[in-house]
Amino acid sequence: MTWLLIALVLVAAAAGLLRWRRPAWYWLTFGVTLATLRVLVRYGPVMDACGLTVPAPRWRLTLAQLASRPVPGPRAPRILRLRVTRTGLILRLKLRPGQDAFDVAASCDRLRHSFGMYGVTSRELRSGVVELRMTGYDVLKRVQMPAQTGTRPMRVPVALREDGAVHYRDYRTVPHALTVGATESGKSVYQRNLVATLAPLNVALVGIDCKQGVELFPLARRFSALADNPDTAAELLDALVTHMQDVYRLIRAEQRITADVPDAEIAADIWDLPEDLRPVPVVVLVDEVAELALFASKEEEKRRDRIITALVRLAQLGRAAGIYLEICGQRFGSELGRGITMLRAQLTGRTAHRVNDETSANMAFGDIAPDAVLAAIQIPTDTPGVAVTGDSSGGWHRIRAPHTSLRQAVNTCNKHADRTPDLPALAPFRPVLGPLVPVPVPAVESAPPVAA
Repeated sequence: MTWLLIALVLVAAAAGLLRWRRPAWYWLTFGVTLATLRVLVRYGPVMDACGLTVPAPRWRLTLAQLASRPVPGPRAPRILRLRVTRTGLILRLKLRPGQDAFDVAASCDRLRHSFGMYGVTSRELRSGVVELRMTGYDVLKRVQMPAQTGTRPMRVPVALREDGAVHYRDYRTVPHALTVGATESGKSVYQRNLVATLAPLNVALVGIDCKQGVELFPLARRFSALADNPDTAAELLDALVTHMQDVYRLIRAEQRITADVPDAEIAADIWDLPEDLRPVPVVVLVDEVAELALFASKEEEKRRDRIITALVRLAQLGRAAGIYLEICGQRFGSELGRGITMLRAQLTGRTAHRVNDETSANMAFGDIAPDAVLAAIQIPTDTPGVAVTGDSSGGWHRIRAPHTSLRQAVNTCNKHADRTPDLPALAPFRPVLGPLVPVPVPAVESAPPVAA
């Protein structure tokens, strides 16, 4: 009996230590079993207390009266499936007649407390079916991306969502995106991680970094074109517009609109072309867009109008030509001048890191997801990298990209430097580099320190 008591004390101590130091390990060893039992045992009373039950139907009440049986109680949504993940639980529910998915979403915070989970989010899968994603611990405190991710052409994993799911940057679904954030908010790490995930793909990277190239030029071996000042950026954007027009001429020449060609094979963008004719897609990364929009003289104003006009044309017409924009900046509002709001309207994806004022958050989400504005301004200063992301559908999530050091990103770009395509229109802007000197990489890299 004494040995059994000692063993129980050791197990409890080990569970407490894991929960404190390694919450992911605690979840996989102890937490998942306890959480599953809590959900199954408390499910009925919790749903009733949250107002997520409906009275029994009249035919059941009538049968109970005729058979002299107890009156049936209220019914909760039926559990279709309970699935365990490495970060929590996924509960799929079938709503009863008269229930609404909004009622479940409004009760998520109460369900979180009742089931003893770290977070609960809901989404409607189809009519009458709702999915609850429950997380057992703070997955954004120490981001660990899963080893297997569902990648496909022009779709890369860039961050982890607060519900434990992977956040993907899908360029074919959301062609252009805007990223805003204050200094030291984690915006540069997010951009760096995006470049590292795009490096292994068959894609051309084009960078505009007007901070003399300090952010993007270390990754230059994987870039087909780079500009480090507004004058070069204006010429580079004009060359991109010319490249876009050449791609459209190719699509028109290979459109295949004769009567004997099936409708599904008619080409309207580069992805409808045969693979041997398809131009390589281009991702344009603009770091600190305000440097392109500000001016102090008449000449600079002409250059600024030329740059913004080219960006607007690329945002409006570039999707079918395989040109995708990633615009980054600390602020992105109408104070930057003419054409900025027109450009912002074309940027479907929005990501906001910590901002210094509500106006900056409104610039990102005010026109698509007003609820996300409050979430963006509540990001604390001691959690760099945490961001709020959304799109024009109105949905939004909190995310955090894994910490990617500049050395890791440089090594990844150097490793895949042979994938850098040569685009004739952008050849004058290809960075000139010396021979590659191999840099030893440590076998195990220490994780970044976690703020207390």
